[in-house]
Amino acid sequence: MAGTSRSEGRIGLLNGFAAYGMWGLVPLFWPLLKPAGAVEILAHRMVWSLAFVAVALVAVRRWAWAGELLRQPRRLGLIAVAAAVITVNWGVYIWAVNSGHVVEASLGYFINPLVTIAMGVLILKERLRPAQWAAVGIGFAAVLVLAVGYGQPPWISLTLAFSFATYGLVKKKVNLGGVESLAAETAIQFLPALAYLLWLGSRGDATFASEGAGHAALLASTGIVTAIPLVCFGAAAIRVPLSTLGLLQYLAPAFQFMLGILYFHEAMPPERWAGFALVWLALTLLTWDALRTARRAARTLRAGTGMPGTAVPTTTGTVRGARNAGGVASGSKPSDSKRSAPKPSATEPLNPEPLNSEPLNLKPLASEPLNSKPLDSEPLGPSAAKP
Repeated sequence: MAGTSRSEGRIGLLNGFAAYGMWGLVPLFWPLLKPAGAVEILAHRMVWSLAFVAVALVAVRRWAWAGELLRQPRRLGLIAVAAAVITVNWGVYIWAVNSGHVVEASLGYFINPLVTIAMGVLILKERLRPAQWAAVGIGFAAVLVLAVGYGQPPWISLTLAFSFATYGLVKKKVNLGGVESLAAETAIQFLPALAYLLWLGSRGDATFASEGAGHAALLASTGIVTAIPLVCFGAAAIRVPLSTLGLLQYLAPAFQFMLGILYFHEAMPPERWAGFALVWLALTLLTWDALRTARRAARTLRAGTGMPGTAVPTTTGTVRGARNAGGVASGSKPSDSKRSAPKPSATEPLNPEPLNSEPLNLKPLASEPLNSKPLDSEPLGPSAAKP
């Protein structure tokens, strides 16, 4: 049993590295699609993503969720909002990469956790611990420093961060599995995207048929580039602790930042280094506080169950255990006071490509980057940055 758990943990960790690694290296892909413009690439991404996930869902015969969704207008409306917000996120990211702003795009996903926390306070009236307040304050100072360095606010970074944080908030309320959610969102995007591509072709400006078979194949592969990291993330989310995913999420913007500096040779004057240093300081403080709170909550949970040596599961979903433990730590009653360990609960992200999926043969995941519980009851949550 222990050997199986360790094996599952390794599989989950490998999938987590694969997901965030692909999201981190995706800036290498978008320039390959030139001379197509950012809007044409975005439209192809919408069309081919729907085609890819539709084939996958047909293969596993999982369509029951679609009928349920169609009978719930409120959830359909939220899906439409999510589709609109992620369209902005995808479009800005593609344009930023192909316009030589990879470093600024990476900053958007670095500050996304801080924006998510700020939105939790402002919109959901969540409570922050002192360390979290300090992290948000340092992040705000970093944005001011970067605004001076750029000569204007870092609009690309702020747009990516706020659009993905909003996407996470909406997806939290929809509570739909990652692959299903991507299918629903791209279904809404499909007709406008297809209409745009047909209009572009009627004007003779489309590159899909005019730049050769290789270019057409690359445009079609945007669906695979979108979906595969989400599937890997889903496989990781149900096998590794939420705190581990919270750390892995920084791989994607870190890879993007290094690509911007080392591969694309973007400028980094001293004031930008200072701004990034403040962002990294804020994230370090946030991560330290989250890990410390998670360890304290786990000890409290073990003491509360009266079973010395009983630990919160670490190789399958740990969200419920962490939430119950966080409730004890904050003075509230845990949701499960039995002596047995909490049942596993799957998690779903917040992307870079920006942002929420699961393996095709798994149950829908249930967590998003922005939690509806008070922030002092959760360890650091994953941010499925999906650029």
